[in-house]
Amino acid sequence: MEKNKQVQFLDVGLLDYQKVWDLQEELFASIVQKKVANQKHGTKDPTPNYLLFCQHPAVYTIGKSGKMDHLLWSEEDLAAHEVQFFKINRGGDITFHGPGQLVGYPILDLDHFFTDIHRYMRFLEEAVILTCADFGVSAGRIDGLTGVWIDFEKQINPRKICAMGVKASRWVTMHGFAFNVHTDLSYFQHIVPCGIEDKAVTSLSAEVGRNLTIPEVADRMKFHLATLFDMEILPFAYERHVL
Repeated sequence: MEKNKQVQFLDVGLLDYQKVWDLQEELFASIVQKKVANQKHGTKDPTPNYLLFCQHPAVYTIGKSGKMDHLLWSEEDLAAHEVQFFKINRGGDITFHGPGQLVGYPILDLDHFFTDIHRYMRFLEEAVILTCADFGVSAGRIDGLTGVWIDFEKQINPRKICAMGVKASRWVTMHGFAFNVHTDLSYFQHIVPCGIEDKAVTSLSAEVGRNLTIPEVADRMKFHLATLFDMEILPFAYERHVL
């Protein structure tokens, strides 16, 4: 099969978690089904790639390996504060999504790029690191911990600026990254973020000292993702109107 580096991009704005999850699942399944059909029938129909950007209303999500006691609020607390909660099919523990956070969901057939999940995660992290650098913020990795961190070298006050969790099947990816741009960080006080008890959470706006907008940060993320993955990003005309 000829490699397809074109990636259809859609920014759905602020949208309920379930609706975007449903869209991810639909796109993911369509790629996997096409790959299975190609293998079964010996065909070489090209598979597509997608990239979704969005923000979510306040919601906690927990991955397959997460521990429920890392959610510190009760069901009554969640209802009182109008915060949703989902157990989902990605890796990782519990995290928060909310307005002011750039959430990215690459739904890629890695056969078009490289079949290496470790490398894939590092490329997502690198795009965030480079975007932080564009705004004058030094960010990087901490050994043994997924995501992107501030004060990652001396670790006097290490704080996570971007969480990550993905699912992959037949080298097709879904879920992705949650990059705090101007997120209300108080919501992280009611969970053990990513199951890590001894490190804080921050946002790009907090580190820069001014309120950054989602579009200006999203523009840089798109650029760095396209460069790192050698993508050609095209507009995605979604026709089924599930959103």
